[in-house]
Parts: sequence; structure tokens; C-alpha cells
Amino acid sequence: MKKPINRTIHGIADYKYAALATAAPKLIGFENNQAAKMFFYGLGGGALLYSIFTRYELGLVRIMPFKTHLAIDLAANLFALAAPWVLGFSKNTRACNTCLVFGATGLVLTAFTEQAEMPEEF
Repeated sequence: MKKPINRTIHGIADYKYAALATAAPKLIGFENNQAAKMFFYGLGGGALLYSIFTRYELGLVRIMPFKTHLAIDLAANLFALAAPWVLGFSKNTRACNTCLVFGATGLVLTAFTEQAEMPEEF
């Protein structure tokens, strides 16, 4: 069965996810929580970095296979679901809930993305 999200739509979502994750501490109001803030900076910066290197329509360097990108998405978003407890900011409701929303959203995006690789000669 074909999935509804193609590589291009996934790429657009990646760059928006990276920007929103990086801006989340200030936008949502938990920038005073160092652990949560650094987690979101890492989540956003990491998503931006591996998106740039992914072999898909919106990749700039295009050396990493798309399936590897999706595997990193899966791991990062599973960790995002656990991060408030692992990193000790679960009592900060704004940071915790934002983390859960980002993790769940990322998992849904990954699950509904078509996994077809882009041809290397593209």
C-alpha cells in the first residue's frame, strides 16, 4: 500500500520541524529550563543537519540514503517521547508536553512517509 507522504512533503516537514524545535523553548515559554532548551536545540539542529545531507529532493548535499534518514527520525522521535523523564524536565509541563507533541508528530510523519529512495543520478 502506498503511503500518503512522499519525499518532498517529508522534506518540507523536516525543515519546518527543525525550525520549530529550535524556536520552541522561546515560543512555548520554557527557555529558563536548561535541559529542555538544550534538548530542543539538539533536536532541531540535528534534524536540520541530517536533512541537509539526505538524498532527497530538498537535501543540499545528498549523500545519506532516505531510509537512513527515516531511521534517524524514528530514533530521535522515540527518544523525544522519553526525554522529559530521561533528562529530568518532566515536571515542567510546557517543556514535557511540547516534547511529547514533537515526538508523536515526528513518529506519525515517519510512519506515513513512502520509503522509496531517490535515484542517485538525480
